[in-house]
Amino acid sequence: MVDSLSIVVPAKNEAGSLVQLLPELTTVFPDAEIIVVNDGSTDQTSAVCSEQGVKEVRHVNSIGNGGAVKAGARAAKGEVLAFLDGDGQHSAEDLRRLLNEFEMNGFDMVVGARTSSGQASVGRLLANTIYNKLAGWMVGRKVDDLTSGMRVVSAEKFREFLYLLPNGFSYPTTSTMAFFRAGYQVGYVPITAAKREGRSHINVWKDGVRFLLIIFKVGTLYSPIKIFFPLALLLFFTGVGYYGYTYAVFHRFTNMGMLLFTTSLIVFLMGLISEQITTLMYNRKQ
Repeated sequence: MVDSLSIVVPAKNEAGSLVQLLPELTTVFPDAEIIVVNDGSTDQTSAVCSEQGVKEVRHVNSIGNGGAVKAGARAAKGEVLAFLDGDGQHSAEDLRRLLNEFEMNGFDMVVGARTSSGQASVGRLLANTIYNKLAGWMVGRKVDDLTSGMRVVSAEKFREFLYLLPNGFSYPTTSTMAFFRAGYQVGYVPITAAKREGRSHINVWKDGVRFLLIIFKVGTLYSPIKIFFPLALLLFFTGVGYYGYTYAVFHRFTNMGMLLFTTSLIVFLMGLISEQITTLMYNRKQ
């Protein structure tokens, strides 16, 4: 097992789950630094942390899951960081398996991949399947779980991307794609996610729109040209088809045809610029 480990547990009103989770973590990882990031909880989270003797980072006002993770990463002293949700879905034994994989195979990040039975709902399963397929296409390898909140990472490498991580619920997506883009090694270990305790903080409609935006963020985080170029081609060939139609029917080239051609060129050039910016952003110092 790694010598210097910090376990970060973001929590908002999860006192009922923490009562069970924290003793489990302290038993399985007696030498680890355990940090609970209390993200504006109004329940007994602080009292539970005090009773269990773990470190608490408290936010008076809720920042979000990603903000809590960033706060925990900044406060942690370990060379290896482990993240797991405080809602009762993750277990210490699964975390031990992730740590073993991280140490034995030299990964920079190991993610706990949930099975289909571990998804909160059919809708969430469908959305996560789409994210995984898109991410796999972008990086050229199978991505088992893009949005899992359980992961083990190198603290040094994870902190390189703190400025990229959002304060909301898409930090797993952002961090995973950032590691892929930087050329770091990412591995997956199957885990069993239990049914969460309490009420989810994700709103189906509000966060559904945010998750839709994640699809585009995945592309722009890794390789923007893979998103912009197909769109530019679609606009270009639409313009060709529209021009063929107007020439055959009206024997002229219309403004709409010119607009489609011009838009396709602009989108393509935006993709090239975005690709160069992304390359510079992920340029690692040797």
